[in-house]
Amino acid sequence: MADRYPVTWLMTDERLGDGLWTALRRLPPGSGVVFRHHATPPAARRAIHRRVRRIARARRLVLLVAGGGLPGDGVHKSGRGKGLRSWPAHDRAEAVAGWQAGADLLFVSPLFATRSHPGAPGIGPARAARIGRGLGLPLIALGGMNAGRFRRLRGRFDGWAAIDAWGGAG
Repeated sequence: MADRYPVTWLMTDERLGDGLWTALRRLPPGSGVVFRHHATPPAARRAIHRRVRRIARARRLVLLVAGGGLPGDGVHKSGRGKGLRSWPAHDRAEAVAGWQAGADLLFVSPLFATRSHPGAPGIGPARAARIGRGLGLPLIALGGMNAGRFRRLRGRFDGWAAIDAWGGAG
């Protein structure tokens, strides 16, 4: 996995605010970034993306763009783009849909309680691992994740992703 896809990922969104720049600095070189910012007006989204892309190039980060339409190393879920395609999987049906769409890796979530899903319990590591079992795709653990939790998962997942764990939450 580490040879072909990043092990550590940052999922961006508007909640990060200016903490996005801190989070990008804290990512180990070779990590991945999924650029989302869906609620940002188009001109501002493009401006943020340009800056994220510059940082990603300088730090050797893989950049995937949710919905495509902006340059990067691939896309997250739908959208046109060359390169890697990641896919969100909250249940088995979404995992299969990602596999059928040609995804290269699955972001399985939420493993644990998270600000992204207020009041919702995490699905837990065992159930999360079953979501993508047998599809032959790397599974990236998302939702309440941090480096310590990833180490405790003992090889059930090929990587981990977070928003707040990178210290960028604003």
